[in-house]
Amino acid sequence: MQFDTKIAVVIRTDLEAWQKLNVASFLTSGIAAKFPECIGEPYADGSGTNYLSLIGQPILIYGADRAALRRALERALARNVTPAVYTEDMFKTTHDAANREAVRAVARADLNLVGIAMRAERKVIDKIIDGLKFHT
Repeated sequence: MQFDTKIAVVIRTDLEAWQKLNVASFLTSGIAAKFPECIGEPYADGSGTNYLSLIGQPILIYGADRAALRRALERALARNVTPAVYTEDMFKTTHDAANREAVRAVARADLNLVGIAMRAERKVIDKIIDGLKFHT
C-alpha cells in the first residue's frame, strides 16, 4: 500500500543503543499526538485478548551526524513541516515539563539535536531527508 504521507525519524548515529531507542520512542509519540488520524484500530489476538492501536503506516528511520541532522531540521522548517525534536539535554531530565524547558532554554541554532521526527506528504519528506541513509 502506498501512503500519501511519509513518517521519517532521523537519529544521530553516535548515540548509545538505549539512547537511540529512547529517542525513537519519544519522537514517534509526537507524531501520534499531532496526527491522530495516523493511528489504526486496536489489535486483538485469536484468543480475544485486546491490545493498543499502533501508527498504521511505516515509520522510516534514518541515521545522521550532527550536521546532517541540523540540515534536515532546517529543511523541514523551510517547508513548513513542524518536527518533533529531541536534544541531548533531555537525557538529563526526568519529566515532560523539564524536557520542554531544556529545549526552550536554547536557541534553535544551538540545539544539541539527537533526533527529529516528521510526517508530511511523501515528496516533501523526500526533499527533507535527501542524502540520508536508513539507520543501521
